[in-house]
Amino acid sequence: EFCNIFGTLLPGSKARLFPPEGLSVLDGLEIKVAFGDVWKESLGELSGGQRSLAALSLILALLLFKPAPLYILDEVDAALDLSHTQNIGQLIKNHFKHSQFIVVSLKDGMFNNANVLFKTKFVDGVSTVSRHVPLRVRDENKRPETERQRKRVK
Repeated sequence: EFCNIFGTLLPGSKARLFPPEGLSVLDGLEIKVAFGDVWKESLGELSGGQRSLAALSLILALLLFKPAPLYILDEVDAALDLSHTQNIGQLIKNHFKHSQFIVVSLKDGMFNNANVLFKTKFVDGVSTVSRHVPLRVRDENKRPETERQRKRVK
């Protein structure tokens, strides 16, 4: 799944896991990344955002292998632009339907894919937390039960 996840998070790219030369997978794994048909020699050739996506792809692949009911991600999108953040949000929403994620983010790409948002503010020396349900989620929940069931069946 690592290869598929990386390709989803960074369209137009490929990634593979290989054992170090002359060793087995029990000795470790190396990540190889290609953009188009050009394979990079090392992760050092990647930008900070690209390295973040490689690491996140590996983590998410491991989570798919051994799922848990709850995950907490703290600003995993900090080094990324909005399009990559959007891809992370969509991937989490589509591939982890039976898990809950608490994601700390300052970017709309994550917010747009959330079922519930908790916004924090510090006003006049007081921290407040407010709960928001995005409009698309509210609209989905207002549909008659039979329509929601039909959508799940498709």
